Amino acid sequence: MLNKSFILKVLVLVMIASLGLSACGGSPAATAPAASKVATLIFTQEPDTMSPLYTNMYFSQILHQTWNVWTWQYDEKNQVYPVLVKEMPSMENGGISADGKTITLHLREDVLWSDGEKLTSADYKFTYDMYMNPKNTVSTTYPYDQIASLETPDDFTVVINFAEPFAPWLSLFHGILPEHVLQPVFEKDGTLDTAAWNKAPSAGIGPFKFDKWESGSYLRFVRNDKWFGEKAKLDQIFVRIVPDDASQVAALKAGDGDLGIFISYPDIPALEEAGVSVVTVQSGYSEGWFISMGPKAHPALQDVRVRQALVYSVDREKIAKDLLLGKTKPGASLWDNSPYVDPSLQPYPYDPEKAKSLLDEAGWKDTNGDGSRDKDGVELVLRYGTTTKEVRQSTQAVVQQMWASVGVKTDLTNYDSDIFFASYGDKGPAYTGELDVMEWSDVYQFPDPNFTYFLCSEIPSDESPQGVNAQYLCDEELDGLFQQQATQVDTNARIETFHKITKIVFDQVYWASLWQDPDIWAVGKRLADVKLSGVTPFYNAEAWDLK
Repeated sequence: MLNKSFILKVLVLVMIASLGLSACGGSPAATAPAASKVATLIFTQEPDTMSPLYTNMYFSQILHQTWNVWTWQYDEKNQVYPVLVKEMPSMENGGISADGKTITLHLREDVLWSDGEKLTSADYKFTYDMYMNPKNTVSTTYPYDQIASLETPDDFTVVINFAEPFAPWLSLFHGILPEHVLQPVFEKDGTLDTAAWNKAPSAGIGPFKFDKWESGSYLRFVRNDKWFGEKAKLDQIFVRIVPDDASQVAALKAGDGDLGIFISYPDIPALEEAGVSVVTVQSGYSEGWFISMGPKAHPALQDVRVRQALVYSVDREKIAKDLLLGKTKPGASLWDNSPYVDPSLQPYPYDPEKAKSLLDEAGWKDTNGDGSRDKDGVELVLRYGTTTKEVRQSTQAVVQQMWASVGVKTDLTNYDSDIFFASYGDKGPAYTGELDVMEWSDVYQFPDPNFTYFLCSEIPSDESPQGVNAQYLCDEELDGLFQQQATQVDTNARIETFHKITKIVFDQVYWASLWQDPDIWAVGKRLADVKLSGVTPFYNAEAWDLK
């Protein structure tokens, strides 16, 4: 016999499905206009800006290859290749000086902005200047703050000088600014923070060009006839913004979407059954905990034994099996599956008794019998925050129970992504130190191993609101090793340094893996000739076609 609870669940699911379908296809504002070839991308998060100056957000950055390509990009094997330069700089061709301190770029001479103006070295100089000008509240000045000077001896040559060799120089110039458009804006307003171009770029360099952004609904890009490369086969790329994973899956299954990203593991079987191809792309990402060490953080987190206990007390294998269908696993390091991780490291095992012992050693015991450990009158209750993504909320619930079993209580909070990842200057909860444990998926400067989040200089403050060290972590030994690796142009020496880095991060539990997190894409039945990179996902967007 059907009970009322079952009937209610069915009705709720029907309502959710109908709402998801209406969100995916109904209103005119959210539907791509008629055209011969329009590919529809489904995003569960809205980009925060189009300007490379002001974003670290994935959903903003992956659009770059459609409308504002990088100086160099990466193919489906994550191999770098030149785009706006004639060749990749190397010591053999003279693009990298013998001492490793100077990089020379020779720009292509046939590249036009989408408004018809020619790309020149002045655009590179302007981009560098805008990153470094304190009147612009950029997402981060790194790695541009590593440049000692930048010269433009002619219209198509850029000379980048470093005080010391800078190994991760490939992380420069991911998106160029049009000087002819934005220089007058900067001169008039004294900043680019409020430039209209940030939301509606009138000039870009890519196989498509920006056309329209209807906030909360969609973005549209149309073929750029000024693009110097192969002309795009599609007339438009239409990006539809949907509220959640369920809406994305509904659109893909119904054929109302051609490409989706960050597919949840439990949704894979239903998508494949509907004829949608699911593609896994290695991008270096790992889902994990960033543990706060700042002045607002819980004092227990200053003790490495407590941080280790948090990891020992969680059965991460069970989380991977139950929530992720066993299709991934916990890792040991942010640098897993690369030569840069110390090969001796293995993920912490599930050992709640070990966790209890460590907490006892650290002096955190339940002296008042209220279920949570305490010390010197302070209860061990941690603020655990992440985004509203369903799998993260489910993970929080499981972790909350496992931590409670060893005497650690948690206050769980969830935020929309734009709020959670908001900078210190915008009063984001992570960067202002309001959380003790923060969960998200992140990556080093893949495929380059450089990582800036742990640098002491990146701790956010009133004087440095763009800082990306949300943990307020400052380990002088670790900081020194990060500074050292950035100057090591010898690959073997750099690998050796990173083995030390990964061992410290692992032993000290500054970061802990929940699961390895490759990109999972869903490609609809209509969309053809799609190749996806783990670094610059849409690198071959001009070749995409519709069956």
